[in-house]
Amino acid sequence: VQLVESGGGLVQAGGSLRLSCAASGSTWSIDVMGWYRQSPGKQRELVASITHSGNTNYADSVKGRFTISRDNAKITIDLQMNSLKPDDTAVYYCHTRSLRGLYWGDDWGQGTQVTVSS
Repeated sequence: VQLVESGGGLVQAGGSLRLSCAASGSTWSIDVMGWYRQSPGKQRELVASITHSGNTNYADSVKGRFTISRDNAKITIDLQMNSLKPDDTAVYYCHTRSLRGLYWGDDWGQGTQVTVSS
């Protein structure tokens, strides 16, 4: 599975950004799609994920501010980020979990920078 991200950039605190991710390749095998983020000196962390059936999961730090959505026909996900805070500054990575034979595998996008200024 190949992932191409778009969106991101620089925004002031309180502003909004929208990230998009398009999957290609063996997309039939994808179950979970989501977004992770990583800032300098910190581990990569889950931001939000969504299953093929539409079940969502959010990090506590983004609940009520971020919304993940998925288009199963286009094999895309979006992350609408509102009320952004400087702590949201990070590189955001699109992620998929897909079935490979008997095992689940992970694929990652190249990452897109989100910078929130105070």
